[in-house]
Amino acid sequence: MPRIDDTRPFLPVNIAVLTVSDTRSEEDDRSGAALVERLTAAGHALKARAIVKDDIDAIRTRVGAWIADPEIDVVLTTGGTGVTGRDVTPEAVEALYEKAIPGFGELFRWLSYEKVGTSTIQSRATGGVANGTYIFALPGSPSACRDAWDGILQAQLDNRHRPCNLVELMPRLKEHQAG
Repeated sequence: MPRIDDTRPFLPVNIAVLTVSDTRSEEDDRSGAALVERLTAAGHALKARAIVKDDIDAIRTRVGAWIADPEIDVVLTTGGTGVTGRDVTPEAVEALYEKAIPGFGELFRWLSYEKVGTSTIQSRATGGVANGTYIFALPGSPSACRDAWDGILQAQLDNRHRPCNLVELMPRLKEHQAG
C-alpha cells in the first residue's frame, strides 16, 4: 500500500511552471497559480514561472532553457493539451523527451474520468524526461492542475513516498550521458 515513510527526510525539488495561453496574464492565470500554491505548500521551491503563447517554438524554447538549467528539476506546463488547432503543448514538449512517461497521462485520464467522464479523452496530458529534468504537461483548467498535483505529482515528487517515487531516480536520470 502506498505510504509516506516518515523516517526519511523530505527533499524539496526545484520546479518551474509554464502557462501556455494566448489570453492569460500572471494576474488571471488561475491554473499556474494553483500549481504554484500546491508545490510551495508541499515544501518545494518555485524556481521560475512564465507564460507563453500557444506556439510550438515559444513553448519549446522556454522548456528547453529550463531543462538546460541544472537548478531546475521539474517543469510543469499547464494549457494547450487539448485537441483544437491551437493546442500544441504535447507536440512541443514530446519532441524534447529522451524518455516518455506514458503512465502519467494514462493515470491522469483515469483520475479525470471520475470527474468528467468520457470527456477525459480530450486531454493529451503527457510526461517525460529530458536532460535529467522531468516534464509534465497538464491541461489548462485549475481543476485539472489540482487533480494532477493532488492525485499524482505530490506523491511522486516526495522522496518519502513508498514503495517508490521519481525523486529517488533523479541522480540516475543522466546515466546514459556518462562516459
